[in-house]
Amino acid sequence: MADFRAIEAVGQSLLRLLRMSYSPEDFDNDLQFQLYGPDNFSKPMSAGVSIFLYRILQNGTHRTPGGRRNGQGRKYYSSLPVDLYFLMTVWAKDVSLQYRIAGWLMRTLEDTPVLPHGLLESAAPGIFKQGETVEIVLWEITNEDLFHLWESLAEDEYQLSIPYMARNVFIESRQKVTEGAPVQERVYDAGEREPGG
Repeated sequence: MADFRAIEAVGQSLLRLLRMSYSPEDFDNDLQFQLYGPDNFSKPMSAGVSIFLYRILQNGTHRTPGGRRNGQGRKYYSSLPVDLYFLMTVWAKDVSLQYRIAGWLMRTLEDTPVLPHGLLESAAPGIFKQGETVEIVLWEITNEDLFHLWESLAEDEYQLSIPYMARNVFIESRQKVTEGAPVQERVYDAGEREPGG
């Protein structure tokens, strides 16, 4: 399981996947792929795809009770499973190019619905454990929520956007659980009284 850097690593892995899958000749245009924060929407790229993380929620179906033990038997706090909600926005001045980018983006993510360990490792070395993967699914957001989001990002500047979710990203604690020393002796003193008591 990954540590606290997992959220950043998933964003970087999505960028890497898009850049690796992109062929300029398919678009007759140079596309950009970037992680966006709220400030980036006021001066967007001319053509490409931005990835904006707009929500993080705990995944309640994968709570791990009790923590885990490492190879030396030390106990750690349980991992925190989270779902990451991304807004993939398509940028282009020409509407036809926008549509072409949107179709390519959706097909690319559908062709790779699971970010494999190799991709996660190449984007962010040493964060994810061997065999760990992250699932990417097309998500649904209500029109009302989408327009509220855009109002806060860029007033009257709505762009074609597609919501996705990275499911079950497990964030592992680095803290060890403090455990008492093993029990050496049991003393049964129920019902015994002190002398003179």
